[in-house]
Amino acid sequence: MAAMAKYQFRIDVEPQFLPEQSAPAQDLYSFAYTITITNTGEVPAQLISRHWIIANAAGELEEVKGLGVVGHQPLLKPGEAFQYTSGCRLRTPSGTMHGSYFCVAEDGERFEVEVPAFTLDDGASRVLH
Repeated sequence: MAAMAKYQFRIDVEPQFLPEQSAPAQDLYSFAYTITITNTGEVPAQLISRHWIIANAAGELEEVKGLGVVGHQPLLKPGEAFQYTSGCRLRTPSGTMHGSYFCVAEDGERFEVEVPAFTLDDGASRVLH
């Protein structure tokens, strides 16, 4: 039987298109994403920094690095969760984001949490009739 990982965060993402903050005529598409970070490991750990790669449909990449998330560096005990909403802007109606969080556990162990790619999409059907 696999033992529970000592250092483990689960990441849940809910992306959302923001039509009222977008201007398709100017190639500006705004998205929000709500992220829930849950400590599913055995040791309290703190999120120190984030690293995102944002790609639009034209293949243009933007890299975002910074301390914490929305100004916080949450310390999560096992079973605790932290939720935040942030956003990004694309020059195309769709794109993807993926990245990682750098964390430090209470016992000094450093670990990275991968955030698998998720899709940003304005929801418009692009089927040509």
